[in-house]
Amino acid sequence: MDLCMLSRIQFAVTVGFHFLFPPITIGLAWLLVIVEALAWRKKDPLWEEAGRFFARLLGLTFAVGVATGIVMEFQFGTNWARYSKFVGDIFGAPLAAEGVFAFFLESSFLGVYLFARKRLSKGWHWFSILMVAVGSTLSAFWIIVANSWMQTPAGHTYNAAAGRAELTDFWAAVFNPSTVIRYVHTVSAALVCGAFFMAGVASYILLKRGRQTTIPAADPAPMARRALKASLIFGLIAALLTAYPTGHHHAKQVAHTQPEKFAAIEGLYTSRTHAPLVMFALPFSAPPELKASIEVPGVLSWMAFGDVKAHVPGIDKFPQDEIPPLWMTFVSFHNMVLLGMLFIGSTALGLWRLRGGKLYTGRWFLWILLVISPLPLAACQFGWVTAEVGRQPWIVYRVMKTADAFSSNLTVAHVWFSLILFTAIYIVLLVLYLFLLHRQIHKSMNPQAQAA
Repeated sequence: MDLCMLSRIQFAVTVGFHFLFPPITIGLAWLLVIVEALAWRKKDPLWEEAGRFFARLLGLTFAVGVATGIVMEFQFGTNWARYSKFVGDIFGAPLAAEGVFAFFLESSFLGVYLFARKRLSKGWHWFSILMVAVGSTLSAFWIIVANSWMQTPAGHTYNAAAGRAELTDFWAAVFNPSTVIRYVHTVSAALVCGAFFMAGVASYILLKRGRQTTIPAADPAPMARRALKASLIFGLIAALLTAYPTGHHHAKQVAHTQPEKFAAIEGLYTSRTHAPLVMFALPFSAPPELKASIEVPGVLSWMAFGDVKAHVPGIDKFPQDEIPPLWMTFVSFHNMVLLGMLFIGSTALGLWRLRGGKLYTGRWFLWILLVISPLPLAACQFGWVTAEVGRQPWIVYRVMKTADAFSSNLTVAHVWFSLILFTAIYIVLLVLYLFLLHRQIHKSMNPQAQAA
């Protein structure tokens, strides 16, 4: 395996692992804004108990996310030195803004929220979690700005003498053609992650509570029922927004600004009018073809250009060396869409069961929620793979190729060593996170541990 591919795999491992935690942080923080508001305005002890309990899980998730994010950013200087030199004048600004304006806001108020509950009024306590949610969402904005610039670069010029891109218009770079729609789509997906995280934890508590022969003094079931209801309502709204309008308009933006990626994710291998939307297919890359495909004629043309007769360019219109990997791009995108439909269906079913008074009594449905609760994170990973692999062979679209961006002074042995080391550390860290998460949940079912 060559040095470039190894560096890409290492970056994928570190970013992919880090990206498990920010979506939970963002989504859970906004859910806690609602929970704490209900506790404050209604003076309801059950909502207050839910706030205290999920606040501890938020703090744990935030801590692991910070630790893994630091490693991710260091790789720009270690494994991607040529890239850092080329785009540092542009890429550094949003990353600096993320640290100065967003991360410190989020982390400072998280400390207030977690440790000053008894020292603040209810209103100021609610304000602290609101600032955590705002800070985490603002942090996502600057990260999306940096990544969106790589997808649809704007506001720069190329300095041939210095061998680097230089910023000419800060706001054009920030609000490049893909920033806003990618941001709202990513944030809505993070809200789904937070909702299913809360739903999964609440379902687990209710399932465990159903197996207990004695009711503990501090029964966690009423709190879990409140949390499950709130998460399903919140999750359905977020899942619908993720599919439409944000998902639809993001796909439309890709069709206009990155047509090669659009053709790859949709499996459009031949340019055509009345382009069909592929609902299911088995993709093959050599030669590019779809087998056992289920298609809806004209829908893809309408989605991209608002006209079922519109001509949509396929991958046959682009140079062979500028076509992204077809199998991975197609499969990751369609898996993301399939999971999105699952989230809409499961939350809608949950609310239907709630209306019928069966939500908390049907163990089979609680098991379903528990099993699928991590899947929004998988959908986020599929979306990230679609965006990044679909941009290849460019690291900055039509400006710099990935093959020209990695640190050429490293050796294959160096990257293999660090890749194995990071993978081992992340496995240990994931096991530790799940262990601590499990312990915190069980504390809620143990009155003595909870009181301590």
